[in-house]
Amino acid sequence: MGRISLSHLRRYDATEIARYYGLRPWWAVWRSLRIIWYFAGFILGLKLDPWFDRKAQNKLRRAAQLRQILTTLGPAYIKVGQALSTRPDLIRRDYLDELIKLQDQLPPFPNEIAFRILRSDLDAEIDEVFDDFSPNPIAAASLAQVYKARLKTGEEVAVKVQRPNLLPTLTLDLYLMRWAAGWLAPWLPLNLGHDLRLIVDEFGTKLFEEIDYLNEGRNAEKFATHFRNDPTVKVPKIYWRHCTQRVLILEWIHGFKLTDTASIEQAGLDTDALIRIGVTAGLRQLLEYGFFHADPHPGNLFAVPGENGGKMAFIDFGMMDQLEEEAKETLVDAVVHLINKDYVDLAHDFVKLGFLAPGTDIYPIVPAIESVLGDIMGDSVRDFNFKTITDRFSELMYDYPFRVPAKFALIIRSLVTQEGLAITLNPDFRIVEVAYPYVARRLLTGESPRLRRRLIEVLFKDGKFQWRRLENMIAIARADETFDLLPTAQLGLQYLLSDEGKYLRRQLLLALTEDDRLHTEEVQQLWNLIKDEIQPARIFNAALGAIADFSTARAAAFMPSVVSLTDFR
Repeated sequence: MGRISLSHLRRYDATEIARYYGLRPWWAVWRSLRIIWYFAGFILGLKLDPWFDRKAQNKLRRAAQLRQILTTLGPAYIKVGQALSTRPDLIRRDYLDELIKLQDQLPPFPNEIAFRILRSDLDAEIDEVFDDFSPNPIAAASLAQVYKARLKTGEEVAVKVQRPNLLPTLTLDLYLMRWAAGWLAPWLPLNLGHDLRLIVDEFGTKLFEEIDYLNEGRNAEKFATHFRNDPTVKVPKIYWRHCTQRVLILEWIHGFKLTDTASIEQAGLDTDALIRIGVTAGLRQLLEYGFFHADPHPGNLFAVPGENGGKMAFIDFGMMDQLEEEAKETLVDAVVHLINKDYVDLAHDFVKLGFLAPGTDIYPIVPAIESVLGDIMGDSVRDFNFKTITDRFSELMYDYPFRVPAKFALIIRSLVTQEGLAITLNPDFRIVEVAYPYVARRLLTGESPRLRRRLIEVLFKDGKFQWRRLENMIAIARADETFDLLPTAQLGLQYLLSDEGKYLRRQLLLALTEDDRLHTEEVQQLWNLIKDEIQPARIFNAALGAIADFSTARAAAFMPSVVSLTDFR
């Protein structure tokens, strides 16, 4: 037992790591004392500064001290600092400026070690593979450092070389974090319980995936496949011939970090357009593909010159996660129920997603959910942000059995990181101004039966057609200048004429005449909303496209709806 080793570990295994360090308690004790020593000194300095009237004088010094502590403690703590560096609404500016340096301004490890790893993994001398190779790293991150090079075939590439001896440092810190999570959970003022250790396990799983560069290359190609038809998203090409578990060779990206607003503006790129690209890409990852980038800090995102304000380049695909189809559908359901203010159904969604345990009596919780979310999609929709909603949910988690599922810890981190990036580019930005039109567009387009069912749920409440909701949804969707109403109208007409649209045909015909009157006023309001962008020629072409495959059989199926309306009247 004393001879067991962690060198064979390729995936995170909390049990085996605990067994390993359980036989070496002195390592854990020494590491714990070191961590406590660093943070105790930092906290003591913060407490003493006001006493000696040095608070203003030492403000920048303390921020630099925190960054140095996280850097000294290694990759796991650097990752925590990176997450904090994307939250300008949570972190003071002086601390933010220092923590941002953790993204790609970390101390590099010696070139001699990096070149030795390269020669070993490539099984060749560096000049046999590359025509040109930067003598020093271009950037140093928490897990690796990057060199700029040119392959013998002429392509400019980034060469990512992993830091040495990562496994012992990561496993020991994860072991201590997991132990601390189990010990601290009962004392925290949130209802996290045992899930706190599951969150550490999720973090550990992702860290292990990050240090396998073959896995990162596969993730990059999968991500690129999803966005292959999106000209606003750039993913670097992977040069597999020279990749190993510790070395990754990928296409060099010519762009600017998202925090370099001066260079972005000088290059003529539109910061608001970049925000829309980033947020929309994030929503597509979650709601369309279920495969999402879980570490979108500014060091991993670049603004790249291009048409229509530029495009966004994603790099570093080590920390990714997959959302199951059922969870994706439940998220869409939750959005629909939030729009409809159906808080009972929303509570059931929380159960399905794991925020409430199965069997929880939801009815005492529903009024609390309504009090938290009741005005989120109303008049205060522009004031919505994830900080607001997480702050409000903190109150719920104290009083009710809410918990944070391990799977959703990374999703929440990804969302708040993207919001923080957007705020960095534009302090007045509200993520809902992009997210809400995106959801409205997806529902209006209804490209899948699942989404068409969700649209019907939105448009009908208590058996009545919600004219105002349709009007609001069209108005919100049109807030995105790229949204074209005509193709959506064509899809809608095709759906109405299909067998699947039989229920909606009847309901729409009834809606036009419900309450014993023709609803010409509502129809007129809709027409006023869309008439400026609809031209007769386009209407004619859209109608032709919709009825092009409208068979006689379908026409016969459609007629009873009209006849039944006549009978009904």
